[in-house]
Amino acid sequence: MTTLNNRIRTLLARLWTAEPLLTGTGIFMAALLLASVVGIWLDPREITGAPAWLKPAKFAASTAIYSLTLAWIFTFLGDWTRTRRWVGRATAFTFFLELAIIDWQAWRGTTSHFNVATSLDTSLFAIMGTAIVLQTMASVAVAVALWRQRFGNRALGWALRLGVAITIVGASTGGLMTGPTADQLAQAEAAGRLTLAGAHTVGGADGGPGLPGTGWSTRHGDLRVPHFVGLHAMQVLPLVPLLTLRHRNEASRVRLTLVAAAAYLVMFAALLVQALRGVPLVSIG
Repeated sequence: MTTLNNRIRTLLARLWTAEPLLTGTGIFMAALLLASVVGIWLDPREITGAPAWLKPAKFAASTAIYSLTLAWIFTFLGDWTRTRRWVGRATAFTFFLELAIIDWQAWRGTTSHFNVATSLDTSLFAIMGTAIVLQTMASVAVAVALWRQRFGNRALGWALRLGVAITIVGASTGGLMTGPTADQLAQAEAAGRLTLAGAHTVGGADGGPGLPGTGWSTRHGDLRVPHFVGLHAMQVLPLVPLLTLRHRNEASRVRLTLVAAAAYLVMFAALLVQALRGVPLVSIG
């Protein structure tokens, strides 16, 4: 345990030296995760059937992991100073803005995503959507830099290139959740106004029975599943060349990395099709 803690401190020190803004963002989001977990324990309120502070906790965890991973990736892009600077700033700004809105809406006891019940809710949802689209577009610059960068460890280079590319595709699936559903349009017609515009559940309303921790629907399709898998390709794929570094030659590690990336992409596509067809990842009840 002591050895692991020392390695973590060494890695964080290295990241802080190379990319202090993103590293600081990751550490802050990790602290925000702990605060949200405390909120789940202290605040009994629920929003759409889930603890009020569960969504802030999940987004804090996701943004912390993303920020620290991107900072690590930037250590391989030493010659891309301008790209690292503006992508890092855009990412940090977007994540702070996103978490501020998500936490504020949780504090108010209402939803942050798909909420168009009032002009304030609509504006906040629009700001979040615009910011995350811009951040996703900025990450394309990282993908371009990785494809142009030469790597001494060729397998790791391919893992980073393909991992970031799949992550961008996974992030883009968020757009599939933002259009109003048929039920929402019908309710808006009956009520005279639209209060919800979009959903992550396919074939049912958001907020039904879900898997513990994630809340992924166990009755219907859930677009959060492929979204999650796609987003974390940039963390998963680099593990392949890193874990096989001492056991295989370079050519075999490159082949293994390419096979792993292809398999990961197929898994992501299968989960996306499954969700769009309204089939849950795990069916319970």
